[in-house]
Amino acid sequence: MKKRSLLMLVFAAMAVVFVFSVVYAAQQAPDNITMNSKVYKKHKKVLVNLTHKKHNVDYKIGCTDCHHVYKDGKNVWKEGDEVQKCDACHKEAKAPKAKEGEPKLSKKEKIKGFHYSAIHANCVGCHKDLKAAAKPTGPTVCKDCHPKKK
Repeated sequence: MKKRSLLMLVFAAMAVVFVFSVVYAAQQAPDNITMNSKVYKKHKKVLVNLTHKKHNVDYKIGCTDCHHVYKDGKNVWKEGDEVQKCDACHKEAKAPKAKEGEPKLSKKEKIKGFHYSAIHANCVGCHKDLKAAAKPTGPTVCKDCHPKKK
C-alpha cells in the first residue's frame, strides 16, 4: 500500500511540474514578434511587427485563431503545444502565376503551401472581418503593415 501511495505522489508531483511548465512557457511568449521568414530570398517590404500581448490580451484573440496544426480538417493545436514558425508548413514564398492554359491554384491550395498566402489570409483576413463587423481592427491595406523603407 505504501509503495502505491508513493507512486501516486510521484505521478501527481510530475503532473504539477508539467502543468506549471506549460503555463510558464505560454507566458514567456515574446511580446513583439517580427514576421520574418527564411522562405523569401529578399524581403521587398518592411517586415511586420506583431504585438502578441495586444492581440491575445487586449483584443482577446484566442491562441488557436493564429496557431494551428490541422489533422483531418480540424485544428488540433492547443495551448501549451509547441509553436512553430509559419514557414515550417507554409514552405514556399509566393504562389506562381498560372501560365496561359494552366489551371489556377485555388485559394486553399495557395494558403496550404505558400507563406505569403497563409499570412495574408490569416492576418489581413481577420482584420477585414473585424472591419466588416464594424469592430476595431488593425490595418487592412498593404502600406499600413508595410510602410515604405526609409
